[in-house]
Amino acid sequence: MNKINEVFAQKGERKLLSLYFCAGAPRLDSTADIILAMQRRGIDFIEVGIPFSDPLADGPVIQTAATKALHNGMTLRKLFAQLHDIKEEVRVPLILMGYLNPILHYGIEAFCLSCVESGVSGMIIPDLPFKDYLETVKPIADRYDLRVIMLITPETSEERIRFIDSQTDGFIYMVSGASITGAKDRFDEAQQAYFRRINGMNLTHPRMIGFGISNKRTLQAAQEAADGVIIGSKFVSLLNETDGNADEALERLFTALNN
Repeated sequence: MNKINEVFAQKGERKLLSLYFCAGAPRLDSTADIILAMQRRGIDFIEVGIPFSDPLADGPVIQTAATKALHNGMTLRKLFAQLHDIKEEVRVPLILMGYLNPILHYGIEAFCLSCVESGVSGMIIPDLPFKDYLETVKPIADRYDLRVIMLITPETSEERIRFIDSQTDGFIYMVSGASITGAKDRFDEAQQAYFRRINGMNLTHPRMIGFGISNKRTLQAAQEAADGVIIGSKFVSLLNETDGNADEALERLFTALNN
């Protein structure tokens, strides 16, 4: 069974936590240390960002991290090499999150093969058209037992959400609002209504809510509406503040999530 599916099968009533960081930032060689620190602290999923020069869905924090990573010399090949070096130590499901251009340049088949060889369980490609996913990416990913996680937003129609639910596996990534990534103080009523609407659809697959979770209020609201939460910008900011000291960044994150 794919590791992503295993986590959901074993979670019971517990709410899951996924953390995102950008590979190669703040230092080129920090990837392994960050992943292993998250594993020690019990993080359920680790999203490893592939730096890209034009990350349209990301806010300034993650954009800055991507720019830093590229300046540090991070490439997809270097990332796969770093992940391969710690493959035997990593038990937590790794999910690569990146834009389509670098993956196409690498080659879909080669990308999926490298994912398997480096211990990656799935991928999130925000700008992947659903038609291309169905016709090109899904057949290859299925052959390698990789999960392609698709995103939905408040603007996604019920018909499209149900179609995504029927054609994907792993979990559905619920973007909390129609905006770029970034920490927020609270979710407004429109976002809460969106959470309730999706919750009432009784979808087949579990859901994780991301974008804007940075404190106890947003954490609890997301946990009440889904199977778990995804935190990116807040953790990336803390990694930058601690010069890549993942243990300290995680300690500060958990403190923030309790306040």
